[in-house]
Amino acid sequence: MPASDPSIIDEVEESLRKGSHDWGLETLKRAADLFLSSAGSYGSEQVELFDNVFERLIKTIEIRAIADISARIALAEFSEQLSHISQAPPSTVRRLARNDEISIAEPVLKESACLTAADLVDLARHKSEQHVLAIASRWQLKEVITDALLARGYPSVSRRIVNNPGAKISAAGFAIVVAQTESDPELAVQTGIRIDLPSELRDQLVRKATEAVRTRLLSRAPSHLFEEIRRAVDAAAASANRDMSKVHDFSEAKRLVASLESKGMLDEHALRAFAERRKYEETIVTLARLSRSRVEVVRPLMQSLRDDGVLVPCKVAQVGWETVSAILQCRYAGSSMSSLELMKAEEQFAAMNLEKARQLLQHWHVRISALN
Repeated sequence: MPASDPSIIDEVEESLRKGSHDWGLETLKRAADLFLSSAGSYGSEQVELFDNVFERLIKTIEIRAIADISARIALAEFSEQLSHISQAPPSTVRRLARNDEISIAEPVLKESACLTAADLVDLARHKSEQHVLAIASRWQLKEVITDALLARGYPSVSRRIVNNPGAKISAAGFAIVVAQTESDPELAVQTGIRIDLPSELRDQLVRKATEAVRTRLLSRAPSHLFEEIRRAVDAAAASANRDMSKVHDFSEAKRLVASLESKGMLDEHALRAFAERRKYEETIVTLARLSRSRVEVVRPLMQSLRDDGVLVPCKVAQVGWETVSAILQCRYAGSSMSSLELMKAEEQFAAMNLEKARQLLQHWHVRISALN
């Protein structure tokens, strides 16, 4: 130990005895400066001694840090200093990493090599979203760590991990992320272009993705993944076309809708109920009746990959957004629209002019009649 070390230890004892806040902060600074000046040359016993000194000081300062900004700043600066030292006192680093104040914990969570995989897994399971995000930013992450991070279910964490090239993700971890991509287009694109994404999960992601997401996947696909993603997109499109071209028998739906109409029960409530239960034929027939159109006009709009067409008969029928949303979702047998897509559709619907919608629907009606 350097000759000055005993004086630092004496200062620690004096600081703890006096209980002086300012003295404690000054002593921590002096001890930190001493350690950092020769950090690479200390043996294990010396590091252990510093570990004990730092822990005792931090324990005292933490109590005041809750209400004292100067104490928080001092501990955050100390955390930043130790985060880059490979031989930093391990117990001190773990204590800083567990601190509830993210400004104190973040530097070591992001950078410190002293935190083991077991430490990081435990922190990932029990600390806040901000702490988990900090861990997800580490330049290298093992699967056991990303599994623990992703299990928390935070979309923000999933996005950070997927965008982290040094993060290894297991098949189980990717399954969690792919489930989240249905409501997060940006996450879908970032996940879809990961080279380590299992092929079956890439196919699942593409199959449930919107047309816009599929287009972005192709435009951003790296050269070594382009063909695989293109095949997945083509397969998803072919599957969708098969679903759309299936023969739908509308006769029973027409009889049911006619019965409801004769009883005065064919209204927006009935339409929404059909749509929410994914009664495809009944939804189309009811929407056609309420918009004074025909099944032959409404059906292609429901089958289109675009969302704006079906908004036209909805506007003419003068139904509310909840009903429109249910109708839009009814088009997807095994998946659903993302919240962002629904928000954009709602904006389009609100801005749509009723009279122009009537004219457009009538135009489509005339064209369909001419073809038949």
